[in-house]
Parts: sequence; structure tokens; C-alpha cells
Amino acid sequence: RGGGSGAYGSGALSGTIELSSLGAGQAYGLIGDLSYGSRDSVEANVLAGGPLGTGFGFVTASYARGGGFVPIVAAQRGAADIAAPYEQASLALRGVAPVSANTELQASALGFTDRRTRGTVLSGNGGTGADASLQLVHSGRWTWQALAYLQARKFHSGFVSVNAARSMATQTVDQFNVPSTGLGARFEIRPPIGAGVELRLGADYRRTVGETRELFTYVGGLPTRMREAGGNSDTTGAFAELSAELGALTLTGGGRIDRWNIRDGRLLERTLATGALIRNDRPADRQGWEPTGRVGLAYDAGRVTLRAAAYLGWRLPTLNELYRPFRVGADATAANPALQTERSRGVELGIDWKPVEAVSVRATLFSNRLDRAIANVTLGAGPGNFPGVGFVAAGGAYRQRQNLDAIRSNGFELDAQAKVGAWRLSASYAYADARVRASGIALGLDGLRPAQVPRHLASATLGWRWLSATARYVSAQFEDDGNLRSLRDAVTLDAVANIPITHRLSVTLRGENVTNTQVDAAISGGGIVERATPRTLWVGLKLGGGK
Repeated sequence: RGGGSGAYGSGALSGTIELSSLGAGQAYGLIGDLSYGSRDSVEANVLAGGPLGTGFGFVTASYARGGGFVPIVAAQRGAADIAAPYEQASLALRGVAPVSANTELQASALGFTDRRTRGTVLSGNGGTGADASLQLVHSGRWTWQALAYLQARKFHSGFVSVNAARSMATQTVDQFNVPSTGLGARFEIRPPIGAGVELRLGADYRRTVGETRELFTYVGGLPTRMREAGGNSDTTGAFAELSAELGALTLTGGGRIDRWNIRDGRLLERTLATGALIRNDRPADRQGWEPTGRVGLAYDAGRVTLRAAAYLGWRLPTLNELYRPFRVGADATAANPALQTERSRGVELGIDWKPVEAVSVRATLFSNRLDRAIANVTLGAGPGNFPGVGFVAAGGAYRQRQNLDAIRSNGFELDAQAKVGAWRLSASYAYADARVRASGIALGLDGLRPAQVPRHLASATLGWRWLSATARYVSAQFEDDGNLRSLRDAVTLDAVANIPITHRLSVTLRGENVTNTQVDAAISGGGIVERATPRTLWVGLKLGGGK
């Protein structure tokens, strides 16, 4: 529930999102699918569930692998460019058991692994992770929930520099160990207020700990330096949300206050030969308070519903943005431990129209501003040894994460759906006019569009019984903060056929980017273009659930 259009364009930025857990009726028996696709790709998913004592439980498993495609477009490839294979797997467990007549305990656990490359030798990356959570849910006159969770991650990534002829790849950075841990707790209570009125009160706590350990400044194929960077962040907050249904009018309002701190930050660099420190940055610990709020109303006039909302939001810089540098091709981006929190504010007006039962139209106007927006700001170009990232090759750009003054975005969104007999039609369109407000070191960006933010997005899906096709359009967008390199617009077509064999078994035929359109995904400082997924065809079997 709630939301608001994001400061970079469309999408929820603030408000409340309510999620529902999978129930016993949805996780009974055996559900799964198995598909084989282009480039020797395999996808498999299975869920098995049923009664577990007086409660229920289920297990889900997923596996995917593929030979991958060459990311660099054909006209620019060289001997250094290879396909980018991948392999990933996950296993999840969930159990629900009653503790009393009105209280149940929910336990969940997840483990996963992911391995892939970026399309050259020495550019392997991936990670492993595990999640666990416990939640008590009480229903009745007083409803409450108590949640505790733990997340553990371990990531690794290799980066290379490719020469101008793209005939040779040379190691530049080896982030051999990037561990992180997140933990938190949340409590919410809904006291009885009266008919048509709901009050939600609660508090939560989140902690994140992370670091990166990497080798860099390679000479003769061997690293000469090692970097360690990382830190911790904590957020403690309290919130309240009230909603009231007054006949045709629904009013909502909510607010929260958060106390945050960033601490134990560090950036250490040392020579491998002697172990001597050549950099020992210890930024001061920081803390602060941030308010958040949202008010909204909806008026139901029958076939027409009018909506309005205003909101405030904020975001703490991630540990990646504060401490972890990264590379994309020849371009390198340094972290910035001095980043400030982002703050958002916005309004939206909307109308929902349902002229007949089978047709609905939804339109939303929005205007918002993201103050102190975090962006990758270009500060120089290679060749050279730049602080926080190491050597940048010729043709590469050196960037650092910086707080811009703001990003302002105005626009609108349209959605429509219709169903006539066995036919289904849905369409959406989003327009976002986003502009940067910048000064100081980023003054050259003032008035430009944010990187990788298209002005237009559109999609349409036509379905008939077990057939459907979806066309998507994304307009041209700038790859870089200086608006010098542009990603071309693109139209793609996907199609799906889910042909029933029995009431539980069906054959699936699926095509992604059926027209094999070249969709630009990135352009490096040297003008090298990377593409998104080309045509991919799948055939598979799908097994439905049921008793």
C-alpha cells in the first residue's frame, strides 16, 4: 500500500509496502517447472509442501545455468571477448506452526550460490549467501507481529583492462573477499480503534556490517598492493500509520522517525612486498535523525476514484557507496565515506476509471525532488593511478560517488486493462522528465539528465487463452553523467505459450527478445558497447499444484 513515484522516474520511493506470506493452500503438494533454452540454458524450480504436525511447511529449490552470450556487440569484439556463462542455485525452507489458538510461529531459511563471468578471462564474479528469520504473528482484537532476521553474504569479483585491439585482457583488480552481514528486528501492533479505522504502531532496528578485501595495481600480471575497506551502519526507528474509511472517502497518514549512525569506517592500502601501509583513512563516526511522513486520500465516486498523496522520505548511503570501489570495463568508480543521506519529497495526483466491469484505466501525475542525490560523478580520465581505485587505462573514466544538490523529476504514468471473452489486453506508459541540480565539483552536470534514466517507457500485452505476447519500448538514455554517450532506444518482443496437457501438467514455450533486437546495456569511456540479452528461446514442462 502507499508508495509514490521515484525521484528518478516512476516507481515507489516512500510509503508502506505490505507483503503477504504464502499460505497453506498455496503450498500444498508438488509444484514445479523445468525448461531448456538457447545457449544450452537450463532452468528448474520445484516447491513441495504439506501438513507439518499441526502446522504446515514447504521447501523450494531452484537451479539455473547457461553458456551465456558475448556481451560486447559483434562489430567491436576481439580475441579477448568470450561468452559469459552463469550457474546459480538456491534452497529455501519455511515452516508455520501454531503456538496458541491465535498465535503462530513462522520460520524461514534460505541459502544460495551464484557464479558467472563478465565476458573476458579473469572477470569471474559471484557469491554465496544465507538468510534466516523467525516471526510471531498474533491475530485477534489486538493484532501484533514480532520479527527477527539475519542475512549473510560473501561476494567476489575480478576486473580486467582490455587493450584497444581487444586482443588481450589484463587483471586490474581482484576483489577476492567481500563479506557482509545484516541483522534486524521489527515489532508492530494494531490496537482496536473502531469500525473503518486502523492504527499501526511499531519500531524496528537494522544493522549492516560489510567490507571489501582486494588486490590491485598489477605489474607483470601480479598484484603489488592490497586494499581493505568497510564499516558498519545502524538504524533504529519508530513509526505510526492511521487509515480511516469515511464513506466514499479514505484518508491515510503515517510518519516515522529514525536514528542512524555510520561507524568504524576505514580504507587501508598496503604494499604486498613489505606490508607497509601507504594509506590509512579512518573517517569519523557519524549519526543523525531523519523524519519520514506520508498523507493520502482517495475518493470513490463509483466508476471513478480520485487519489492524492504527499510524502517525505530518506535513504542512508549503502556500505558499497561509502566504502567499495568498482569497475565497468575501463571505467572505475571510487567510493566516498563522506556521503550524506538522501532526502526525498513529492506529490502525486491520480484517477482510476472503470467504465465497465471488464475495463479499467489508471492515470497518475507526479512531481518529486531527491535532495543530496548520490550519483557517480566523472572527475578525470585515464591513463593514471587514481585514489581509491588504482590504475585507470587509456580511454577509461575515473568517477567517484558524490552527493548532487538534487534530482528533480516530473511526469505521469498510464495503465489500462481490458478483458473480452478469452482475450486480454494490458498496456502501460510512463513519462519522466528528470533533471540534475548541481554545483561545486559537479557544476558541469547542472541541467543534465541523470545517467541511465529513459524519458519514455511503454509496454503492451495481448493474450488469448494460453497465449500471450508482450512488446516493450524504452527510449534513448544517457550512459554517463555528462550526457556524452547515449544508449539507443529499443523495442523488444516476448511471447509465451502455456499449453495444457492435463489439469496439472502443461507444456511451456517461451521467447525472450524474439526479434533479436540489440538493446544497449552500457557504453564504456572508450566507446565499447555492451548489449543486453539477445534472442532466447525456451521449451519446458510446468506442473501445477493442488490436492
